[in-house]
Amino acid sequence: MSRTSVLALRLAGPLQSWGASSRFTRRTTESAPTKSGVIGLLAAAAGIERGDDERLAPLAALRFAVRIDQPGTRIRDFHTAHHGVTGASMPLSERFYLADAVFVAAVEGEHALLTGLRAALRTPVYPPYLGRRSCPPAEPVDLALYEDTRLEDVLASVPWQASPWYRRRHQTPPALTVLRERAADESAAAADVQRDQPVTFDAAGRRHALRTVVTDSVSTPIPSGGGSQEAHDPFAALEALENESA
Repeated sequence: MSRTSVLALRLAGPLQSWGASSRFTRRTTESAPTKSGVIGLLAAAAGIERGDDERLAPLAALRFAVRIDQPGTRIRDFHTAHHGVTGASMPLSERFYLADAVFVAAVEGEHALLTGLRAALRTPVYPPYLGRRSCPPAEPVDLALYEDTRLEDVLASVPWQASPWYRRRHQTPPALTVLRERAADESAAAADVQRDQPVTFDAAGRRHALRTVVTDSVSTPIPSGGGSQEAHDPFAALEALENESA
């Protein structure tokens, strides 16, 4: 019998954008990473080409969840472009991002598959990005691989990953929001649906199916590093200047 494990990821960067229903010139972002976005990140690291649905299928079948450790701020940008051949101006588009957000994403599945994905994250074929190519992660994405466990247990125990500056400026929340895929033996009565279950990433026609999502919460674990401050914080000098001028 195959072993079930959980691969945890830390998704943090200056900007993130996780679209689930973007259309035409308005490219929105969800408030947390989507399954299609995270599976796409893993597939890219493993070198799975966009049209290779056979290799994508095992990744898409993984059970997915995300914990919101630092919600970030939604911002809007305007994007201009020109046609690569004719040089004609393309329509002005709105693009939305999450700034300074931190999430713990996790996928649950067969141990050997997750071991391979973790190795791929450490030596990726294609570099990972946080929803869009313009959004690189601030640090390595791989957090840990937990053996013989479930999503719920991992997200309840992984240390709080909020940035040190964020922990200084905000009180520790009593609980963190978790958006997790419904378990097979769990009732769907209280679940929402989201169209972010990847079917194909083929450039000729990407397709996504509906997925059931349960909104839950966990008590905030002890922060990463036991709450200690980093040895060097480049924003400390700016805070000191602000205090002097106040």
